[in-house]
Amino acid sequence: MKAEKQENLGPATVSDDLRKRILPVTHFITDVDGVLTDGRIIMDDEGRETKHFDVRDGHGLKLLMRAGIQVIFVTGRTSGVVPRRAADLGVSEVHQGARDKPAVLREIMERLGIGTAEIACMGDDIVDVPLFRRVGFAVSVADASEYAKRQAHYVTRRPGGRGAVREVCELILQVQDKWEEIVSRYELDLP
Repeated sequence: MKAEKQENLGPATVSDDLRKRILPVTHFITDVDGVLTDGRIIMDDEGRETKHFDVRDGHGLKLLMRAGIQVIFVTGRTSGVVPRRAADLGVSEVHQGARDKPAVLREIMERLGIGTAEIACMGDDIVDVPLFRRVGFAVSVADASEYAKRQAHYVTRRPGGRGAVREVCELILQVQDKWEEIVSRYELDLP
C-alpha cells in the first residue's frame, strides 16, 4: 500500500483512490494507546494508570457519530480509563484485551452485517496491520511505526494523541459531504 499524506485537507485535495475508500465508511474502528493517546502509559506508585486524551480528538469522534458513523474502540490492553473515556464520548462499543484483533473485527462485521469497505481503521503499530489489510480505509498516525505507516492508505500529519484522530474525522466528513452540515450547527448563533 502507498499511504497518502495530505498537505491540505479537504475533499478537493484527496486522490480518487482515497475518495473511493472513504465514501462507503460507516464504521470507524480505532486503537487507543498511540492513537487516542500519545502512547505513554503513566502509572503511579500504587499502580493507578492515567492516559492523556486530546479533547479535539474526542470532539471529532462525536462529530462522526452525529453524522451517523459508528465509533468502536479495539485495543490490546485493558485499562479502566478506556471505558470511562468511551462513555464520556458516547462510544458504546469497546473491545479491550484484544489479543487477536482480526477475530474481533470478524465478530463485529458478522454481528453488524457490514463489509470491509464500510470500515475505517486507525492504528499506530504492527499489531494494527492485520486490521489495515482487512478494511476499506486504513489510517496510521504520523508517529506510528514505519511498518504501520507503509501498510496504511493514509498517514496523518498529526501524531497520536495530538490531533490525528480529529484530522481523520474531519477528512471523512468532508469527503462524505457531511462537514458543512455539521459545521452549520455551530454557526447558527454567529452574527
